[in-house]
Amino acid sequence: MTDDLVLGRQVCFALYAASRALTDVYRPILDEFGLTYPQYLVLLVLWERGDDAPTVSELGAALRLDSGTLSPLLKRLEAAGVLVRSRSAADERRVEVRLTDAGRALRERMCGVPLRVALATGLTEAELIGLRDTLNRVTETIHRQKEK
Repeated sequence: MTDDLVLGRQVCFALYAASRALTDVYRPILDEFGLTYPQYLVLLVLWERGDDAPTVSELGAALRLDSGTLSPLLKRLEAAGVLVRSRSAADERRVEVRLTDAGRALRERMCGVPLRVALATGLTEAELIGLRDTLNRVTETIHRQKEK
């Protein structure tokens, strides 16, 4: 009989250890730009949206972060001059987030980050895509089950 209660057999531990290792790869790279990993994720969403100004709640949904976690990140990015937050003209209860010119320019300076991280993994492009897709599928499946 196989003993499933062994650390090396746990998917959760493999994901946890890989996440920590990947964060360790990102840290010095993002330090060059004065960013933390969560701040980088915020910027990725904003760069993807272009001129569309998402609300704080839309950003939170995209990143799976609550407003208590997201608000301090946005405040620090705003203080750094990368984005601005403003009340929606259509609905003052909503706070919209927009990149500044500096935030848009930062995208060009950071375009090499994904390749640097990919090279650090030792995986091929196909392996990375497969891993990403599998992890996305696991995340979506678990979230769907929680909603039931």
